[in-house]
Amino acid sequence: MQLTVRQDSIGHEAALAAVSAAVRAGLEMGVAVNAAVVDAGGNLAGFLRAPGAFLHSIAIAQDKAYTAAGFGLATDALYRLIQDNPGLRDGLIRRDRLTAFAGGFPIVVDGRVVGGIGVSGASEEQDCACARAGLAALGLSI
Repeated sequence: MQLTVRQDSIGHEAALAAVSAAVRAGLEMGVAVNAAVVDAGGNLAGFLRAPGAFLHSIAIAQDKAYTAAGFGLATDALYRLIQDNPGLRDGLIRRDRLTAFAGGFPIVVDGRVVGGIGVSGASEEQDCACARAGLAALGLSI
């Protein structure tokens, strides 16, 4: 019996680099966003809010990151998986912290989910572009 397991997780410097790049990308597009990175366990590892970003989007960005890390897939991909199953869709979206709209991506290194990034405050396309900029700052993509 194996008593313990080790889990890879994003480091704090990488988390800060990702949220900084995501917020910077938003400002370059002329939008104010909130960006959050969670570790592999869904714990907040980094967060940054652009001046003027919507206050409600703070929690939404964190929930997008949490959902992406928890499922290991983009939040909009989760929606596509559940959209045609009303029972599953309606049940899942009522779960605390689960978000099934665009702007959250898992952070995957060597095939392992080490965290998630979520961006909120602009259009879904802009949120995704900002989150991708955060991943690109780490040398990653989705």
